[in-house]
Amino acid sequence: MKMKNSIYLLLILAMMSCKKDLDLKPFDKLDPDNAFNTEQDLQLYTTSFYKILPDGNAIIRGDVMSDYMAGKDVNTFIQRDAYSATQSSGWSWSDLRNINYFLEHYSQAKIPDEAKNHYAGIARFFRAMFYFEKVKRFGDVPWYSKTMTIEDPELYKGRDPRTMVMDSVLADLDFACANIRNKKDNTCSQITRWVALAYKSRVCLFEGTYRKHRPGTQTPGYDNWLNAAVSAADEVIKSGLYTLNTGSDATMSYRNLFINETPNVNEVILAYVCNKSLRVFNDANWFFTSATYGNRISLVKTFTDTYLNIDGSRFTDKAGYDNLPFNEEVKNRDLRLQQTIRMGKYSREGQIAPPDFTYTYTGYQPLKFTMDSKATDGVAENNNSVPIIRYAEVLLNKAEAKAELNSFTADDWNSTIKLLRTRAGLKNTEMPVTADPYLIDYFKDKTALPNVNANVTDAVLLEVRRERGIELILEGFRFYDLVRWGLGPLLLKPYIGLYVPAMDALMDLNEDGKPDVSFVKKTPATKVPGVYYFLIDDDQTKLSAGNSGNLIWLSNIERQWANYKYVYPIPYNELVLNPKLVQNPEWK
Repeated sequence: MKMKNSIYLLLILAMMSCKKDLDLKPFDKLDPDNAFNTEQDLQLYTTSFYKILPDGNAIIRGDVMSDYMAGKDVNTFIQRDAYSATQSSGWSWSDLRNINYFLEHYSQAKIPDEAKNHYAGIARFFRAMFYFEKVKRFGDVPWYSKTMTIEDPELYKGRDPRTMVMDSVLADLDFACANIRNKKDNTCSQITRWVALAYKSRVCLFEGTYRKHRPGTQTPGYDNWLNAAVSAADEVIKSGLYTLNTGSDATMSYRNLFINETPNVNEVILAYVCNKSLRVFNDANWFFTSATYGNRISLVKTFTDTYLNIDGSRFTDKAGYDNLPFNEEVKNRDLRLQQTIRMGKYSREGQIAPPDFTYTYTGYQPLKFTMDSKATDGVAENNNSVPIIRYAEVLLNKAEAKAELNSFTADDWNSTIKLLRTRAGLKNTEMPVTADPYLIDYFKDKTALPNVNANVTDAVLLEVRRERGIELILEGFRFYDLVRWGLGPLLLKPYIGLYVPAMDALMDLNEDGKPDVSFVKKTPATKVPGVYYFLIDDDQTKLSAGNSGNLIWLSNIERQWANYKYVYPIPYNELVLNPKLVQNPEWK
């Protein structure tokens, strides 16, 4: 009997337990009562927001479509009638719902207000980042500050004006800067107050210059955004927590920021941190050193011409600068040039490595993010961490904002641009008093509709633009720099490569006594060992003077720019789901 009673008792307890389990909420549903109690809960939840950050591959590909890069093809976005709403993408809102859900529930945590506000600041930082990217891409977008259900009528509302959305972005960033903890993160992987301030300087510079230089008209209040950019940058600068990376070897102090696993904690504020042991990689080597993988992007001559001579003089002031052989044009230049492209005595695993026309179409082959070891040339296993925000950008943001406000001083120059040029080994780093004719002509918008940016002649502003292009090349800024300056037509610039003195000539690009490339209309029957024979077909590839001159790439593909392309089209499927969105003007 005792055993039978025991069995009955166990059955009763089991049934009671089942009933109790039936009262629990499903384990695959987030219960606010359980998920927002402790600081650890909030920390764990906010960790999910970090997937919004760009990964290393997104950054190294960010400049593929720009006036400074040429690749194996022309992006369909700037080909005539090749891009439409059916190809557009980026209209995803799941990350936003995750953030808003947190902001609706975090306050119930039983922790001090300081801790609550810290994590709310992180959430609002990521909401600002989410919306900034949406506005850059699409212009007007619907603003949602709450989680939406399928029954909510606002789920299918129209778009809100970009000015209203960007004001909300700024409010989020202001909250983030005021409440996120200010301890410096030496892993360069966490959102801190300094990350928020640096990012705020980026966002405010973008919006201020966009409103000032937008095609056709200025938007009132652009100066408020530029002043906010200056203030945010100043806070980072005055903190004294960050400096430019320098060292005993000036020929590597710049490139070392981009080829090491451990981010440089002096200059890097936030990074996509790669780690070999954790199997977190990027594919920079494969992307830049493969004949078949990636876009085979290379720099163009109109960009490399902007690098100053090592003595601080302008390269483009030299007579005949367009007709210099490669080995001569790259000599005695800003030290960042040799840390950005293959040139001179650059070597890999003990072997001299000149520009390789198996990979490059112009001769200006990038090496900024590539590691000197060949081990990852054919696999996505680069373990070098990739900066997302660094101190050099903060200096440039401040300098440009002050130049656009006409309030730039000699002290501003000395604390921003001069520091960058000193790191680059330039001998004369003083602020110029006359504008560079090359830059005046380059940044003159000759093809777009009339706009306020048609003639930039301010010497300092032009130098800041020069410096920004050089310092941040390949870090994903250039396309949207052109957008905010109202200079989309620069994307139509021809893809110009190095100077070729004569057809069929053997060219020694790095002066090691061995020829590297020859430009031919027909591959010779007998080849010189080690020479790449680059075919000039007068279609995809040309020389500017027929049998000599600068290499011209892909001039056979018609490119087109129009002012409606300053924003992308709303994806067609989204317009079918919600006709209230209304397509951006002129997009099909």
